[in-house]
Amino acid sequence: MQIDELLKGASQRLSSMSDTAQLDAQLLLAHVLNVSTAYFYTWPDKDVCETDRAQFDRLLARRERGEPVAYLLGQQAFWSLDLEVAPCTLIPRADTERLVEVALSQLGVCETHRILDLGTGTGAIALSLAAELPSAHVVGVDLVKDAVVLARRNAKRNQINNVTFQQSSWFEALEADELFDLIVSNPPYIDPEDKHLSQGDVRFEPKSALVAENHGMADIEHIARMAPKYMRHNAYLMFEHGYDQAAAVRQCLTASGFVAVESFQDLGGNDRVTIGRKNQ
Repeated sequence: MQIDELLKGASQRLSSMSDTAQLDAQLLLAHVLNVSTAYFYTWPDKDVCETDRAQFDRLLARRERGEPVAYLLGQQAFWSLDLEVAPCTLIPRADTERLVEVALSQLGVCETHRILDLGTGTGAIALSLAAELPSAHVVGVDLVKDAVVLARRNAKRNQINNVTFQQSSWFEALEADELFDLIVSNPPYIDPEDKHLSQGDVRFEPKSALVAENHGMADIEHIARMAPKYMRHNAYLMFEHGYDQAAAVRQCLTASGFVAVESFQDLGGNDRVTIGRKNQ
């Protein structure tokens, strides 16, 4: 069977469950054939051997059941990085790049900083900041041991050396005298009753990284309360949060003593990142 025929059939199979059926099919076949998707436009009439077709069919079947493409490929692009992903942690998403942008805009790129990433997962945020700020030292923590191991592999994969990862429940494993110029977090912020938890890719992602009590605000509130004693004067605390949580996060930061509290929109025009500065 030729490539164009195989992709056409695969796109039709996925069309009822994916808004990006054609792209999904291309990415999966490119993975099987170890080529880029551009190859398909140059060689649409190339035959695909039976072994590769069988592997492709197995991946399609998993995708039909809703398994995320990133988990099937074992990788995901984020910022300027190529990250390994695994079901032990969330798949990095484009909206989270907004948190990186805001952090860089507040810090500047030519100074030495100490940065803490809480709930680092794949290490996406920590590694992006470390790559852009080579004179900074970045610490990423995660409760899940497998996530910490994964983040370390991603540091090696992307040849980033100014970052360390450790297992910790938020601040618990940090030394009492560790102070940071910036603390960032993409914590669990989905309400346990949110209907979207039973839809789409998130069905396959760990609920512990998605869900927080108190309508999704419990972890944000805990971090805001604890963060000031780990922050230098004028340091920033920044959260990614849900599209409808900005007002609640601003109120939370203000109640915890932060000043210059402000929210920033993502590319879709939704309030996605909220920051506050530690009061002198």
